[in-house]
Amino acid sequence: MRTAVYAGSFDPPTNGHLWMIEQGLELFDHLYVAIGSNPSKSYTFSVEDRIQMLRDSLPSCDRLTISHFDNRYLVDYAKEVDAHYILRGIRSPGDYEYERVMRHINGDMARDITTTFLMPPRDIAELSSSMIKGLTGPEGWEDIVRRYVPAPVMDKLLEA
Repeated sequence: MRTAVYAGSFDPPTNGHLWMIEQGLELFDHLYVAIGSNPSKSYTFSVEDRIQMLRDSLPSCDRLTISHFDNRYLVDYAKEVDAHYILRGIRSPGDYEYERVMRHINGDMARDITTTFLMPPRDIAELSSSMIKGLTGPEGWEDIVRRYVPAPVMDKLLEA
């Protein structure tokens, strides 16, 4: 069975994240969507809220597991769930450089785990959680942000 992990902060989940998850389900037999915690980052939403937003934004699927890992390397989490693939998205040259380095470091730590890169289509290639948070607030933000996030995430943003 081909099992992959797609990890990120998902703070909040975007349509770009959903595209990656949909592609991951096409490519792999099982996909773990794992919310990682970085102690040097501050988050807008709790882990529980991010898990719930993902669950509410995705159709139920027995080949998809939404989870969380804390204070561990991604490759160690992948080993724990018996995944042999890490799924990563590349939106820009900066992403490529970062992900290239991480692929090599992860390969040093776990030679049996392969990193697979996907490039999203142009209409969502620029999306990031940080961009969404940066767009939130000014007058009329709702109409702009609504294009880039699933409905359950928009509902949560309106509550915040």
